Amino acid sequence: MPTKTASASRRDNDAPIRTVNALVIHGPNLNLLGTREPEIYGSTTLKDIDRELVRLGGELGIAVTTYQSNSEGALVDRIQQARGHADVILINPGAYTHTSVAIRDALSAVALPVVEVHLSNVYRRERFRHRSMIADIVVARIMGFGASGYYLALRAARELAPQPK
Repeated sequence: MPTKTASASRRDNDAPIRTVNALVIHGPNLNLLGTREPEIYGSTTLKDIDRELVRLGGELGIAVTTYQSNSEGALVDRIQQARGHADVILINPGAYTHTSVAIRDALSAVALPVVEVHLSNVYRRERFRHRSMIADIVVARIMGFGASGYYLALRAARELAPQPK
C-alpha cells in the first residue's frame, strides 16, 4: 500500500523551498525483509524502511510515496503512473534487476531521474546478479549499505530532481 507525506521545508533565509516528489519502488520479495535471509538483507523490515523514508523526506522537504509489488506488470504500471506526479524515482527492482526489459523500458519512457538501490553489494553475490538491465539508464546506483542505501538515495533525490523554470 502506498504511503505519502509532504512537508513545507524552508532554507535559512525562511524562503520556502519546492517540495520534491519522490517515488520509491520496491520489487519482488522485498516485502519479506526482516525475515528473508537476514545474513544478506539484514533484520530491518520494509515497513521500517518506508517509515524512515517518510520521516527523512519530511526533514528534507521531499514528499515520499512508496510502493511494493512482486508483479512485474504492477511495477511497470506504477512507474508509468509516475509521469507528471513524481520528480525522481528510487527503485530496488529486486530480482527483476537482472531480467526485466519491461521495467527498463518503463523507466526510460517516464524520463525521470532514477536511482537504483540494492541492500546488498550485488558484485559480492552470485554472478547472475552482476548484470543490471537498468544500470546504463539510471543516474546513480547505490548498493551494499543495507537499508541506509535508501536513505542515501533519498538525500540525493533533491539534487537530482529537475529544478523549476
